[in-house]
Amino acid sequence: MKLFEYLKDNAKQYPYKVAAICKNDKITYSQLFERASAKSVDYAPRQIVVFRASQTIDFLVNYFAIHIADAVAVPLENDAPDSRFDEISQTLNQAVVPDDVADILFTTGTTGKSKGVMISHRAIVATAKNLIEGQEFSSDLCFIISGPLNHIGSLSKVFPTIIQGGSLYILPGLKGFDAFFKALEHPCEKMATFMVPSGLRMMIRFGAKQLEKFVDKIEFIETGAAPMAQADMVDLCKLLPKTRLYNTYASTETGVVSTYDYSSNECIAGCLGKPLSNSQIIITEEGNVACSGSTLMSGYVGDEELTKSVMTDGVIYTADKGYLDQNGMLRLQGRDGDVINVGGYKVSPVEIENIVLSLNEIDDCICIPSQHPVLGTIVKLVYVLAKDATITHAEIAKYIATKVERYKVPQAYEQALSIKRTYNGKLNRKAYL
Repeated sequence: MKLFEYLKDNAKQYPYKVAAICKNDKITYSQLFERASAKSVDYAPRQIVVFRASQTIDFLVNYFAIHIADAVAVPLENDAPDSRFDEISQTLNQAVVPDDVADILFTTGTTGKSKGVMISHRAIVATAKNLIEGQEFSSDLCFIISGPLNHIGSLSKVFPTIIQGGSLYILPGLKGFDAFFKALEHPCEKMATFMVPSGLRMMIRFGAKQLEKFVDKIEFIETGAAPMAQADMVDLCKLLPKTRLYNTYASTETGVVSTYDYSSNECIAGCLGKPLSNSQIIITEEGNVACSGSTLMSGYVGDEELTKSVMTDGVIYTADKGYLDQNGMLRLQGRDGDVINVGGYKVSPVEIENIVLSLNEIDDCICIPSQHPVLGTIVKLVYVLAKDATITHAEIAKYIATKVERYKVPQAYEQALSIKRTYNGKLNRKAYL
């Protein structure tokens, strides 16, 4: 079955159940399917439809209408400049895509040129079923979406919610927490959400008291897209002792591959759990993570050579470094190119960042290579102080030295007002090069 066919079935079985809420607007399953079916006549089979991914019910109507018409959905960020919208539209104008492709999602492009990732109907459902298996999506769950719906992190949560007959609560973003806490007041028994680690860290720091009010209502919180500090895991477990808390391994190219419940197990930075039923994980001789299974992309649109550079015989080879532990769980150790070579020694920036973020005085940080006129390449720490906090460079260095070997301790420090991140919460390391 395709995703819209699950919507059709739910429209018959639960016609009056709320499928989605946005501000003061609601739509039932029957209304969503009827509106999407009516709009589907606007599209031709295999037409590539480029549109802006607004955080609205209209987005869902349009998205499902495109699928019902057997066209291809290409959602772009809602505030994409006209020049980018026109460029992608023109690029895809003559593109030929496989018959089973449902979506083309464009990556953020922080590691190079933005790429159009083709995702099949089969991969969408496989990702949905991985999430249902790993995180127990259910029909009585209301899932809060605050991230952009053109990105796999948030769009992938539409899939299991619709398949299971749950409800979506769509927020326009997460610039402040007031709207999020208002969403949690929605009259239902179980609520869940996805939030990037930097968002969760801010929530722990500035919204702890409000969050505690919903300790019996938040069924689970998933994070992904970037590493989460162990200290933040521990704090969130204490704050929400009844909530399942997940770290997930996923990407636009691989779909959702694995997830780890650190609230029920040990809080381990970089642990992303065992591969789920529709996925397999391989570790290459070079220590890179490779994935196979039915959640994988169909390829990069219009670029067979680029596809072949990362995908061979149904296996995607990622730039992520990691290993499978004795329990078969994936442990990430950073990405190719992130490791800093200091006098022949290898330093993982993620390891240092995780240590620094355990300091109460530090709100955010990034570890980067820097050039010294005498020593050559050294490790530099750029950090943001917590409100009203004070700490010296020497104190930070002394703390790090209690946790790691001496050669890993940064030799340069810089205080900043903020750390550069991509719109989906990842550290923008490229911006510091």
